[in-house]
Amino acid sequence: MGDTNGQVVAGGNDRGKRLDQLNSPTDVLIDKETDSLIICDAGRVVRWSRRSGTTQGETLIDDIDPLGLAMDDQRYLYISDYKKHEVRRYQIGHKNGTIVAGGNGKGAGLNQLNFPTYIFVDQQQNVYVSDNVNHCVMKWNKGAKEGILVAGDQGQGNALTQLSDPGGLFFDTLGTTYVADTVNDRVMRWPKGAKQGTVIVSGNGQGEKANQFNCLGGLSFDQQGNLYVVDHWNHRVQRFLIE
Repeated sequence: MGDTNGQVVAGGNDRGKRLDQLNSPTDVLIDKETDSLIICDAGRVVRWSRRSGTTQGETLIDDIDPLGLAMDDQRYLYISDYKKHEVRRYQIGHKNGTIVAGGNGKGAGLNQLNFPTYIFVDQQQNVYVSDNVNHCVMKWNKGAKEGILVAGDQGQGNALTQLSDPGGLFFDTLGTTYVADTVNDRVMRWPKGAKQGTVIVSGNGQGEKANQFNCLGGLSFDQQGNLYVVDHWNHRVQRFLIE
């Protein structure tokens, strides 16, 4: 905190497939047990040690088209594959995962996904997925064969019952959904079981003012209740205090 310049901790050697390069990374998490970064990269998932002097990463999983990434309390990885329209769970060190959401082709059925993006996993290993092209957020209970709608699914639009290309996700212990409503340039909160959400950040149209966004990406909360939002085409990350 307080730094005005960032430090490269992974990649930074032009775009490419070498172990010292990255190619359009989309998501990252910190594995505290190994003090490393796990990164969704084009066609693979890689791990980079956070120790000083690290010059390259290692490939954990290949033959995948990853976009979103999560880890549960047992250190299983959850990865959304936007081309296979599925989310798989992986034990670190294993190349083959288990399907935990989707996996039945592209579609709008309860057992399907259509371009899954960001994901969130709760303490019960239930998986929440931003189902991008279906404009909704789905919950897949552990071991379930189909998902449950938790936000959106009234078609693409900007009503309080709708989402438009949902992105980043967060869930609190009460089951409240926080979702980046990407094309509508707003962050919405959906209480558990609610038929519509409320706008908690922006909703002021597309723009570059401090109360506006231009295409949202991922989001995250810290322990003090600050919300951090990737503001994609404004090339910035914004912070908001949410009551």
